[in-house]
Amino acid sequence: MADVSRIRLVAVYAGATIGPLAGGLVAPMLPELSQSLHTSVTDAAGSVTVYFIPFALLQLVSGTLGERWGVRRTVRAAYLVFVVASLGCMVAPNLEIFLAGRAVLGAANAFTSPLLLASLGDLVPRERLGRAVGLYASCMSGGQSFSPLIGGLAAGIDWRLGFAVVAVVSVALAFVPPLGEPRPGTSAPPWRPLLSVRMGLLSTSAVASFLGGAGLPFLVALYAHDFLGASPEMAGVSLVGFGLAGLVLGPVWGMVCDRVGARTVGVIGAITGAGLIAAIGLTGALWSLAVCWTVAGAASAMLTVSLQNLTMSAVPGNRAGAVSVVSGFRFAGSALAPAAWLPVYHNGSTIAFALAGSTQLIAAAALVCLRGRHDPAALR
Repeated sequence: MADVSRIRLVAVYAGATIGPLAGGLVAPMLPELSQSLHTSVTDAAGSVTVYFIPFALLQLVSGTLGERWGVRRTVRAAYLVFVVASLGCMVAPNLEIFLAGRAVLGAANAFTSPLLLASLGDLVPRERLGRAVGLYASCMSGGQSFSPLIGGLAAGIDWRLGFAVVAVVSVALAFVPPLGEPRPGTSAPPWRPLLSVRMGLLSTSAVASFLGGAGLPFLVALYAHDFLGASPEMAGVSLVGFGLAGLVLGPVWGMVCDRVGARTVGVIGAITGAGLIAAIGLTGALWSLAVCWTVAGAASAMLTVSLQNLTMSAVPGNRAGAVSVVSGFRFAGSALAPAAWLPVYHNGSTIAFALAGSTQLIAAAALVCLRGRHDPAALR
């Protein structure tokens, strides 16, 4: 029985990589996609947007629906949809069908990521939950960090191979879904607790954390090009450290959450990130920008792991629903970042990074306000 639980736990961590992998796969293959689908690179780039829009929006309800339908059944069905959508992208004869496949992939991911994270509460003892959540965050960072590499390698041979990888992995994961039976009638997870003040504070912290942190790679790349004279290749290298820091340090921050409390870790990460993001607009060399951005990635990972831990215990009767809502707000922050900061950047890069960094202070303030609104053990 212990071996079965261990296999399920490994499958949960593997499942954490598949969504980010599918999401970022197309970035390095846009020229090949545009040529194969007889369209422009700009139109092909729309495949990134159409993936994340349903992914973010559906997470507002996917966790609660998944709990009602049954976590096991929902995640397995989502993996099978991954397979069908990936195969659809592989054989797409034109851009319209390819974009439809990408949208379906994003929708399916909305029914895997939050439910997999919530399932850790049933697979891991409470005293080790923080480390488990941190490792889950690391796996997501790993999928995000390595998806351009896999996509680039596939594009060098045939871009369709990248989607074949997603399909094969999804088939394997469908055989090992997490536990969780349907909860109909009176046992169904409630919607009302998701509208609490506590959930509002967590959602505020989540959207602020990505709006002025993880959602800024485009702004950092622009600064590297415009003010430091970096080539696209060197600008890309300078951005890698953010994701790698999260990949390496996720489990560490999870253990720290277990020892000193998730709320404290989140506040420290948010305040530290605020200073580092603001400092990027003052850097005068590519190496110093890379250092600031990498350490900002470590601080962002602190805040993300903290939020995931706090959300796991925010609504005991609907854990997956709480996780999916807060996750949806996180990715909404990424979606809003270009519209929020590009106009400011064009009027002054230093001001843009200072204002972006200040949103991290909003995240910290929201976490501070959680005191007294939840289990002290989870918030200390």
